[in-house]
Amino acid sequence: MRLTQKQRQRLALLTPFERAVLLACAKIPKGQTRTYLQIASAIGKPRAWRAVGNALAKNPLAPLIPCHRVIRSDGKLGGYSGKGGARKKSELLKKEL
Repeated sequence: MRLTQKQRQRLALLTPFERAVLLACAKIPKGQTRTYLQIASAIGKPRAWRAVGNALAKNPLAPLIPCHRVIRSDGKLGGYSGKGGARKKSELLKKEL
């Protein structure tokens, strides 16, 4: 993913953990999902699945960094801090199919 200077600056304001979460999220292919646990494991912090959710809530580049592709382990959508909440998350996922 190519980011502009301004986008890189916005990511630089986040913690290293938050940036790692968002960069792992950016690797999720369109039309696919991952769980909070899978993202936590992908960054080497398998017990930090709740912290992953908190980091995704701070995503300054949504939907460019597709945090809407991260769901709960039970298959439910989970939260979405963007405008429209879980309803918008569902719409974004359906558009990608």
